[in-house]
Amino acid sequence: MDLLVFIIGVVIGALVCYFFLKAKLSLEAKIRVEEYIQQHIEEIREETLKRSRAVLKGKIAEQMVALLPEFPYNPADARFIGNPVDYVIFDGYTQVKDSGGGEVRIIFLDVKKGEKAQLTREEEAIMKAVKEKKVAWHLLHLK
Repeated sequence: MDLLVFIIGVVIGALVCYFFLKAKLSLEAKIRVEEYIQQHIEEIREETLKRSRAVLKGKIAEQMVALLPEFPYNPADARFIGNPVDYVIFDGYTQVKDSGGGEVRIIFLDVKKGEKAQLTREEEAIMKAVKEKKVAWHLLHLK
């Protein structure tokens, strides 16, 4: 009988120790996770701000590109729309407007920076539509 009481006591003691240690370790783990988050949250915020600034700079640069010397079209003919392409250029429009003669070509232009920059899936679909001459004119008369 004493042996049975001893075994029950050991089992109860082991269970109490197990749950106590589990709770303590769980609390320590939570504290470590919170500390990790607190230590790295500033890095995450800084990285987010850095990326946001880069996007803003890119958008500003896209709008200013028509003023650069390497822009191959008359800036007065360019219309920045930003999305889904950056510019629609009515090449020759200014000449037609000013002198009444000439032709107008319509060009969709997207600005990319860097060798590795690629068109998005949507931009590729637009480029394909233009190349396949899936372009139309529609005049809408409102009453």
